[in-house]
Amino acid sequence: MAYKRALLKLSGEALMGDKPYGIDPAIVQAIAEDVAKVVTKGTQLAIVVGGGNIFRGLKGSSEGMDRATADYVGMLATVMNAITLQDGLERKGVPTRVQTAIAMQQVAEPYIRRRAIRHLEKGRVVVFGGGCGNPFFTTDTTAALRAAEISADVVFKATKVDGVYDRDPQLFPNAVKYESLSFQQVLSGELGVMDSTAIALCKDNNIPIVVFNLFEPGNIEKAVAGASIGSRISDES
Repeated sequence: MAYKRALLKLSGEALMGDKPYGIDPAIVQAIAEDVAKVVTKGTQLAIVVGGGNIFRGLKGSSEGMDRATADYVGMLATVMNAITLQDGLERKGVPTRVQTAIAMQQVAEPYIRRRAIRHLEKGRVVVFGGGCGNPFFTTDTTAALRAAEISADVVFKATKVDGVYDRDPQLFPNAVKYESLSFQQVLSGELGVMDSTAIALCKDNNIPIVVFNLFEPGNIEKAVAGASIGSRISDES
């Protein structure tokens, strides 16, 4: 494997598969199978999962909810996804711990940086739920923050597309894919890969980001092995 310790960012929408809402068990199983292969080969893996398949804070806010309240509801949705993902991973024999930024000891551990690192060193997958515990921050920012805290070598963003494009490839068939680009290109071009806070955090801590298609079987393993898939964002580009 090319990386000793990695952080995988999964969107809530990715867990839906072709469903209009909720969680597709087949997607969870496929993710678990890929993650199991990665962990077996020695890479320490942490996961940050979103909650957009259940509730999105921005959408709730746009429909009249108080923004902070809506974001807290979204954080709770990420915990539901984290526990579901934990179940899928453990059914594949992968020891997993869920840590949440909002304390809920009956279902998960509270987020403690040193404990998270210790779990990783023991070969356990750590799934971070509850965002970063504060409203107005996305789970992309949480992924960048946790990656910096646990000294991850890379952030993998698994999405529905196979990389970063100059425009939405689903709307523009002639969209151009980037094989590699710099953090500054992403920020100045407003490419929408991750929010600007997440990009800036990765830039400041020199953590590369690899964006790839989650739904291509084996792509998580390929990405961790350092294969040339998706798009790579770094200061080296």
